[in-house]
Amino acid sequence: MLMALGFFIFDLRSAPYEQLQRISQWRHAEQQRTGARPVYQYTGPGADTITLTGTLYPEITSGRVTLDLLRTMATDGKGWPLIEGTGRLYGFWAITEVRETSTHFMRDGIPQKIEFSVSLVRVDESDPSLLGTATNAALEAATGVLSKPLNRLRF
Repeated sequence: MLMALGFFIFDLRSAPYEQLQRISQWRHAEQQRTGARPVYQYTGPGADTITLTGTLYPEITSGRVTLDLLRTMATDGKGWPLIEGTGRLYGFWAITEVRETSTHFMRDGIPQKIEFSVSLVRVDESDPSLLGTATNAALEAATGVLSKPLNRLRF
């Protein structure tokens, strides 16, 4: 496993990404001064984004089905835990964009090569309703505010 986003596993058979690009920003408010350079005040962390890019070969990987699953997760609008195969937790991330470029088509229109990119934004919100369903249950259990019996949790 390369990485997991919620229940979606990035691995060699589903969507093996070839590049992970992360951009982290910090905000600084600018205050103009007469006769001097502006001063800046740190106002907190800004946007944190990750873009995963890779190539799918439908004969080896799941192809379009994989990207459709990611689109379904994106449509939910929730944040999902992003965990590297080493166990490193990146936090909670929402899918903001899925791009796909298909080439080398067979006679029936099925591509032999699909280049993709998946864009994520960090959404570590204090409001658990913005996080994925299984994540809500895990957070509730971890914080001791479990409001449902364990046999009624749905993952």
